[in-house]
Amino acid sequence: MPNIKSSKKAVKVIAKKTDENHELLQRVKNLMKSCEKEIAAGNTEEANKIFKDLQKNIDKALQKGLIKENKVNREKQRLNAKIKNMK
Repeated sequence: MPNIKSSKKAVKVIAKKTDENHELLQRVKNLMKSCEKEIAAGNTEEANKIFKDLQKNIDKALQKGLIKENKVNREKQRLNAKIKNMK
């Protein structure tokens, strides 16, 4: 445990940011799963709605450096192709 006041604060800040990043990654993973479920069920409108939300969150994760750019592009491309093939 740190003794210096600024180090104590840094530990708190790091813990808070770690929690926020973990929540964002979990949100992205859950949105991907729910989008896949809607595609499998054949709900085009709901899949599009979830995909838009997914794009926003996955781009935010990319911006924070939590996910690599190639993975983001690959996942968005795959889901978008699946949604287009539903129609």
